[in-house]
Amino acid sequence: QVQLVESGGGLVQAGGSLRLSCATSGSIFSFNALAWYRQAPGKQRELVAALLRGGNTNYLDVVKGRFTISRDNAKNTVDLQMNSLKPEDTAVYYCAGRSGIRRDYDIWGQGTQVTVSS
Repeated sequence: QVQLVESGGGLVQAGGSLRLSCATSGSIFSFNALAWYRQAPGKQRELVAALLRGGNTNYLDVVKGRFTISRDNAKNTVDLQMNSLKPEDTAVYYCAGRSGIRRDYDIWGQGTQVTVSS
């Protein structure tokens, strides 16, 4: 089974930037969509950004203009560039993939912590 492994989390001051990367153990084209979710303490997991196989993207309203999702087909990675970070962006960020023709995200990474200090 294909696995997803995140990297790039850490501690950053408000206004700073971080880049998260998600490496797939197989071909990135085995997924019809790849996404980044996040979950803050005491809150539900929410979809931050998604990238469909055809290239369409969608973003959580509060991150539009600050976050960018992209993929590198040769490296089989999907990245999340996060700029102008805010303390409310603090969460565990998860990479997720929809394999084959599935409509739900069925493959998940282990998560990476992002902490934004004020």
